[in-house]
Amino acid sequence: MPYQGLTTVEVEVEGRIAWVYLNRPEKKNAMNPKLHAEMLAVLEELEADSGIGCVVIGGRGGAFSAGQDLKEFFRDLSGDPVAQKKAQRNANDWRWHRLEVFDKPTIAMIEGVCIGGAFTQMIACDFAIAAEDATFCLSEINWGQIPGGLVTRVLTEALGYRDALDLCLTGRKFDGTEAAKLRLINEAVPAAELKARTRALAELLIGKDPEAYRATKHALRYVRNIPVREAEDYLAAKIGELRMRAGSGAQETAIRQFVDDKSYRPAESSYTSVSDKTK
Repeated sequence: MPYQGLTTVEVEVEGRIAWVYLNRPEKKNAMNPKLHAEMLAVLEELEADSGIGCVVIGGRGGAFSAGQDLKEFFRDLSGDPVAQKKAQRNANDWRWHRLEVFDKPTIAMIEGVCIGGAFTQMIACDFAIAAEDATFCLSEINWGQIPGGLVTRVLTEALGYRDALDLCLTGRKFDGTEAAKLRLINEAVPAAELKARTRALAELLIGKDPEAYRATKHALRYVRNIPVREAEDYLAAKIGELRMRAGSGAQETAIRQFVDDKSYRPAESSYTSVSDKTK
């Protein structure tokens, strides 16, 4: 298996779900250069693995991640600019550039702490589910820094402007329940139900047409920041790309299932979010 021999990451394959765990529990899964390199390699393998339909990212030892390992990522590399640059590139590649447009569904499963730089991979994932008692914090302001990497940029997309200012400028802690209300995550559930809820969502997403899922994700990610006219052209091109990748008969098959066979019912779904249940 290509996922063996790792020291800071663990991969468990359950059917078509890959459970990827940051594995430095003694450091609350703080991310060091080794972890960034291993996560980048793991995601490259999983994206190409035809047997994998969904990737879930979590953490061992009851924590998602305490952010960057300040000693190993910053202090220990301070005299080695080449190693600094490599570590920074790996960190940004897997946590944003790779995850943002990952070809398969991705879910962040958050328990324990999610602090600082860990916000990047959480926001980059398609979905995020957290335990109600999980602890979130952008603490950098409390020790004279700004949120590192891409956190400040991506947070303003995930949240309203005032909420982003609140979290970055106060450095306060908040729990999973508040994170769901802010829409930083999709939902918060009791800790005992976290993995089951994540699995249910993963199974739902695996059932989607993979090419349509990929194209829809890429389209949504890209059109957020471009003018309407450009978005119109891009989306038309994306539809053409989907037809090419999925084959000329894919659309006809889908329409037949919907109109003629009536084998698809839009209102039927095996997954109901907590927010749906409370409406």
